[in-house]
Amino acid sequence: MKHLTQRLSLTTFFTFVMICLVQVVLGQDSSSSSTTITRTTTEHTWYTQPWVWVVGGAVLILLLVALLRGGGSSGAARTDKVTYTKTSETDTNP
Repeated sequence: MKHLTQRLSLTTFFTFVMICLVQVVLGQDSSSSSTTITRTTTEHTWYTQPWVWVVGGAVLILLLVALLRGGGSSGAARTDKVTYTKTSETDTNP
């Protein structure tokens, strides 16, 4: 039994060493120099563009002007003055 335990520990040790060596060999770079390419893309959302705020402000001002001016043009709020003159003649025959 003692002989089996020593053989098992020796086999375990050699298996451990072989696994470590395989990891070291496979972990090495195959080329002498490496090139790293980094690409940076920037995405701008629509509300961070200045022209969007300018167009939005202009549309808001036009909408406010249209609502404020359009409120006084209805028929009930506007009155027109009309002058009506009536002349009458009487026939004065004796």
